[in-house]
Amino acid sequence: MAVTMYTTTWCGFCSRLKAQMTREGIEFVEVDIERDPAAAKLVEGVNGGNQTVPTLVFPDGSAATNPSIREVQARLAAM
Repeated sequence: MAVTMYTTTWCGFCSRLKAQMTREGIEFVEVDIERDPAAAKLVEGVNGGNQTVPTLVFPDGSAATNPSIREVQARLAAM
């Protein structure tokens, strides 16, 4: 199962994490919250009303906002 990564096109943190996840072979589906209003609402729900990206939703339904690549790897290893 893939991680869902909520992003924007202009987010530098998103670009960095996408590159790191790709390098580490972590599958993810990217969703641009500026193009998908439902995704923007989901991100707001996870982040106390803020559209903070990158927000990742893991296969178990848990979420993380602006995680490090190490945090992503640790969460996936625990599943």
